[in-house]
Amino acid sequence: MIGGVRAQTTELRMLVQSSPLAGFQYHHGKALWDEMKVGDALTLVREADNPHDGNAVRVEWQGQPLGYVPRRENRTVAQHIDRGGALEARISKLVQHRNPWQRVEFEIFVRL
Repeated sequence: MIGGVRAQTTELRMLVQSSPLAGFQYHHGKALWDEMKVGDALTLVREADNPHDGNAVRVEWQGQPLGYVPRRENRTVAQHIDRGGALEARISKLVQHRNPWQRVEFEIFVRL
């Protein structure tokens, strides 16, 4: 409190990317499906030594690999992480769908 008035802190975040999750079918997502919720925080892990993609960024939920930022959209995210920038990510959509590319969507934010 400042002078009898409660100080408010406002966190500003800017949405920088919204993507489907790549590779969901190859990771732990199916086993974790019933536990995941829209709005859950995700962790972005840079895999600079990934033999398939030098810009690979793994997406994890509570320490469990779910998939990757799609290759066609990962370059800027990888560069930002490589420069020491902090990014936040969250689940924005969960849909039971036969196509694994349509099951999970996530958003990436930068804190302002």
